[in-house]
Amino acid sequence: MPVTIDQSGFEDLSPLELLARQVVEGFITGLHKSPFHGFSVEFAEHRLYNQGESVKHIDWKLYGRTDRMYVKKYEEETNLRCQIVIDGSSSMYYPLKDKPSPEDPDKMTFSVYSAAAIMYLLRRQRDASGLSIFNDEVVLHTGAHSSQVHQKRLYKELEHLLDAPENKSGKSTSAASALHQIAENIHKRSLVVIFSDMLDSDASRDELFPALQHLRHNKHEVILFHVADKKHEIDFAFDNKPYRFIDMETGEEVKICPNEVRAGYREQMNNFKSELYLRCAQYHIDLVEADINLGYKQVLLPYLLKRVKMH
Repeated sequence: MPVTIDQSGFEDLSPLELLARQVVEGFITGLHKSPFHGFSVEFAEHRLYNQGESVKHIDWKLYGRTDRMYVKKYEEETNLRCQIVIDGSSSMYYPLKDKPSPEDPDKMTFSVYSAAAIMYLLRRQRDASGLSIFNDEVVLHTGAHSSQVHQKRLYKELEHLLDAPENKSGKSTSAASALHQIAENIHKRSLVVIFSDMLDSDASRDELFPALQHLRHNKHEVILFHVADKKHEIDFAFDNKPYRFIDMETGEEVKICPNEVRAGYREQMNNFKSELYLRCAQYHIDLVEADINLGYKQVLLPYLLKRVKMH
């Protein structure tokens, strides 16, 4: 059945928005700091010192080299702009369920509810949110705005992802090219929060890490939620009996007994995870291991509390 929005509900909120509100308001009770902050002031340029003004911002090192007084000019501190980026490929609907829910999610449900909570939190702070969705191309990219009308549009887009049968098979991933494109389309320094299983094709995997680096090169702060069903996708903990595995993106089928391939599979997955962690550390990207079996609250809220303590 399609996802419906009860417009007669609490303060005209959709079910997704209402749940996001409940999660966020419960989380922030008693907290005096936000997990997300606007970016600090940054040096912009020099100008000549005018006699009589404060000497606070004189660049004394430059004075020592030139024997002339210059004042440092700074960009004003800005409110936070956050771009939520969601992988909309078919693999994000694993494991296939008749009725995924926040308590029993597939990867997409986990990502959508996490994103909704972050958007609501930012709205409370009067900060701006934008949304990008990609599969083998960027299918949606909005600017970041803080208005209520804009936020309601974003919730509508998120709800569509929950009820998109056309996306549950045949939608491949090109995370590398999509992230490059998104990096070019975010014109102001932003917080970029990515929800993806990072299961790109082998042909483009070599480009995946440069795409993440591209976001950092453009001075964005990046948080990557690596979304996975850890039990099956990482640990490959299937019973020892024959299975028919079907690639949700390509439709390719293979019949195997898990015990015959488990060791090699785990080795490859662990190698990829290790490289992902190493590259994210190298690029100063905050990597969050998001096991959907824990539920989005058990992943998102401890992470936000960690950020509060760090700041």
